[in-house]
Amino acid sequence: MLESMTGYGSAERSEKGMKVLVELRSVNNRFAEIGVKLPRQLLSWELEVRELIRATFQRGKISAYVQLQLDEAEQLPVTVNPAKVRAYKSLLEAVRREAEIEAPVTLDHVLRFSEIFESDHTILEHPDQIWPIASSALAEAIGHLKEMRRKEGEELAGDFRSRIDEIECTLKDIREIAAGNLETIRKRLASKITAIAGRDVEYSKDRLEMEIVMAAERLDITEECIRFNSHNKFFIEELNNSSSGSGRKLNFLLQEQLREANTIASKSQNADISQKVVHIKEELEKVREQLQNIE
Repeated sequence: MLESMTGYGSAERSEKGMKVLVELRSVNNRFAEIGVKLPRQLLSWELEVRELIRATFQRGKISAYVQLQLDEAEQLPVTVNPAKVRAYKSLLEAVRREAEIEAPVTLDHVLRFSEIFESDHTILEHPDQIWPIASSALAEAIGHLKEMRRKEGEELAGDFRSRIDEIECTLKDIREIAAGNLETIRKRLASKITAIAGRDVEYSKDRLEMEIVMAAERLDITEECIRFNSHNKFFIEELNNSSSGSGRKLNFLLQEQLREANTIASKSQNADISQKVVHIKEELEKVREQLQNIE
């Protein structure tokens, strides 16, 4: 199935009083371009993050964001050091007396010393404990991004099928017009031959008949229509291909379809066929625009 290059995936994990949040954003790009933004605790695993993403996606510009937060649902991992509180209060009282300040020491004064608080949350200081949690969240976010890209790819595949069906119908009309077009050309040449013969001009009947055959062959677009139908068939088969990376193959088939359309228009020398070819090329152009978003 087709896979779009546009999508979004996110995941979060809460363990040991810490929350890991992962966001992945993907947009169109000719190759696989991966940007990673990690907290300082996980900078050593940047290569692993890139490889996990690259193993899943072949094309697209993918931006990965990983954040670490203290879990608000957990008890605040901060305690007060009573000894330091008493020591700082005593120091402030001594300063007040020496400075002959009558105002008493207040809680606001003591809180200016952050050393009175101690953190029991040590996991942030142990990246080895964070990485398993982060990698699990990353794997889930990759799965969500993959699923979104697949769903959008399915929508695009449906649009491609409808446009290929329209092109097939138009090709059928072109073949019907071309069948009558050849007969018209034969009658036109035959009329010219009759006019020449009526003027007592010497000519080779065999050569004229050969010219009629050669003109008919030059105007015959049967081969081009058959090849066009073949390209359409392969295009539909590639849409149903379960493997990823179909974008490049479909782009190649599209170029072949455009080539056949141009050849049909140049050989037909018929206004009605030319109009039909213009419609086909309009449909192919719409397909081409959408193909830019396919992996």
